[in-house]
Amino acid sequence: MKKLLTAASLLALTTLPLLAEPLKIGVITTLSGPAGYLGEQVRDGLQLAIDQEGGKLGGVDVELVVEDDGLKPGNGLQIADKFMNEEGIKLITGIIFSNVAGATVPEVVENDAIYISPNAGPSNLAGAGCNKNYFVVSWQNDSLHEATGAAAKALGYKKVVALAPNYQAGKDAIAGFKREFGGDVTEIYTQLEQTDFAPEMAQIRAAAPDAVFQFHPGGMGIAFLKQYVQAGLSKDIPMIVSEPSADGVILNAVGEAAVGLKATTHWNADFDNEANKAMVAAWAAKHPDKPLTTYGQQAYDVGQLIASALKKTGGIDDLDAFRAALKEADFTSTRGDFKFGPNQHPVQDWFMVDIVAGPDGKPMWVTKEKLRDDVGDVYAAECKM
Repeated sequence: MKKLLTAASLLALTTLPLLAEPLKIGVITTLSGPAGYLGEQVRDGLQLAIDQEGGKLGGVDVELVVEDDGLKPGNGLQIADKFMNEEGIKLITGIIFSNVAGATVPEVVENDAIYISPNAGPSNLAGAGCNKNYFVVSWQNDSLHEATGAAAKALGYKKVVALAPNYQAGKDAIAGFKREFGGDVTEIYTQLEQTDFAPEMAQIRAAAPDAVFQFHPGGMGIAFLKQYVQAGLSKDIPMIVSEPSADGVILNAVGEAAVGLKATTHWNADFDNEANKAMVAAWAAKHPDKPLTTYGQQAYDVGQLIASALKKTGGIDDLDAFRAALKEADFTSTRGDFKFGPNQHPVQDWFMVDIVAGPDGKPMWVTKEKLRDDVGDVYAAECKM
C-alpha cells in the first residue's frame, strides 16, 4: 500500500502545472558615483509601477534584473551581452547617459531584443540610426533643450553663454538650445564628470552675457550651480536650464540659492491629472525622503507603457505583436499628452517652470505657461523603418 501511495503521489506531482517564470526586464543604469541617484530614480520609478500592480505589469509577473554601468560605455555593452546571451532577457531599459546608450543600444536592437529608453535620447539614434526595436519614452535630447531655447527667447535674452559636457548629450543640448533661441550663443564644452568649474566661471564673467544656459546632470549640476553662486555670478547674470540641471536632488543640495532660476520641463509634480496625482502620492508614501525627479517619472511611464503592451500580448514571445502594442502607447501618461512619432520618440508638450521657495523653505518647481505644444523632434524625418 505504501508503495502504491508513493507512486500515486509521484504521478500527481508530475501532472501539476508548472509555474511560469516571471518576465525578466533588464535594467542597465548608473548607480554609482555622483550621478548614481539618477539610476536609483529610474530603478525606483520602474519598481513603483510594478508594485502598484502587485508585482505585475499588464497582468504579467515581472522581475527587474538591475546592474550598474558605472557611467562606462564598455560596462553597459558587457551587461547587455550578459542579459541577452546568458540570461535570455529580451526586454531592456534603464540607461541614463547617451555615451552608454550609443555603445549599448545598437547591440541590443540588432540582436532582436527590445530597448525602451527612460532617459537618453541621442540624435544619432533618432534619425538614420533609428530601429524598430528602439523606443524612447523621455524625449529626444535636442527637443529637451529646444524648449529652453524657446524660453530664453521669450524672456528677451539676446546674448547667452551655453555650457554642456563634451559628449553626445552635451552636443545635442547646445544644438537644441541654439535651434530655438536664435540669438548670439557662446559655446563652452566641459568634461563629463567634471567637478571644478573655476575656468568656466571666469569665461562667463568675461563674456558678460544676458543669461547662462547650462546642461550638467547629476553631481556635475550640483557642483556647477554651487560654484556659480559662490562666484557671485547669480547676482548679475540670470541662469535658465533644462530639467536635468535643476532636479529635486540638485535643488536640495544647492538650497535657497537656487530660488529664482528659470527652467523648462515636460513634467512636474504639480500637473493636475489623475495619473500624475496617483504616482506622486505613491512615490511620497514609498520614498518619503527622496524627491521625485523627472528620471523617476520617466521610468514610471516606461513601466506603464510596458504594462499597456503586455495587457494586449500576455508576454513577449511574439516580438512583432509586442512591438506593435508598444507603438500604440495605449496608456495614460503622468505628463498628460503623449504619443510616439514615426521614429518611436515622444511627441509631447513643454512648459516653463519657476523655482521658488516651497512651504518648507526648500526650492521647488512651479509650473507656469506652456511653451511648446505637441512637439516631436527634428530627426524623425530621417528615420526609415
